[in-house]
Amino acid sequence: MKNNIKVVAFIGPSGTGKSHRAQMVAKNNGIEYIIDDAILIYNNKVIAGTSAKRAGTKIESVKRALFSVEGQADQMKKVLKEQKPKSILILGTSDEMVSKIVKNLGLPDISETIYIEDVSSPQEIELARSVRMSEGKHVIPVPTFEIKKDFSGYLLDPLQIFKWKGRGTTPFMTEKSIIRPTFSYLGNYTISDNVLRNIIEYISKDIVGIYNIQRIRIENYPEGLIAYIDVTLEYGSNLLNIMKEFKEKAKKEIDRLTAMNVLDIQVTAKSLHIPGEKG
Repeated sequence: MKNNIKVVAFIGPSGTGKSHRAQMVAKNNGIEYIIDDAILIYNNKVIAGTSAKRAGTKIESVKRALFSVEGQADQMKKVLKEQKPKSILILGTSDEMVSKIVKNLGLPDISETIYIEDVSSPQEIELARSVRMSEGKHVIPVPTFEIKKDFSGYLLDPLQIFKWKGRGTTPFMTEKSIIRPTFSYLGNYTISDNVLRNIIEYISKDIVGIYNIQRIRIENYPEGLIAYIDVTLEYGSNLLNIMKEFKEKAKKEIDRLTAMNVLDIQVTAKSLHIPGEKG
């Protein structure tokens, strides 16, 4: 790793709003890369890593955030070598935490430290703490679609931030994602396959040309789900258009209603229904 990378630390206790303000702090200091909770962010995109908030326990989350999991630091070092960043903003809950991240990733010494109190008022910090304690919500400073595969089945709320400092300055628009991590003390939830089947069957009733649903099979994976749907279509309909419309609407509604990441929906026409004929 080259030693000409400028490393800036952004420090604040958990739940004080660091991730909420990370992109703004980076932009104001001319920094393009951010490391937050084990992910490398560049230009609003996740370049490498998996969010530590995806960990099953708080202890595992901390280990991931410090790049202490076996092989994790090596993978990030490889990406940093390829990306060749000139500067990086590293978020942490303490000076010690950021120092450990810097050491584990083989980065140069920290050249500057920014504290949450430098960029947020006491009222803003208290509000962030209140939301964390009462609702268990965490912020990840990237658009929702960037991390959805890592949080399939968890409520992801996009949050758009618009900042303007006055005449003669460039407005700043950024998008963040609000999540409730796996290890949240508020617990977790699951969505049964029956619920997904009911959603699919309900959607099919609004598609002209679908006579009925024969069979629905759901396959669940850590990064999302795949639905296999066998249908009976009405004779005389445009079969390809009907199946395409059904697939698009099913994917959209499952996404909207459940927050599940839909990897694919495969619709197969198994038979035709001819009006007036039995069977």
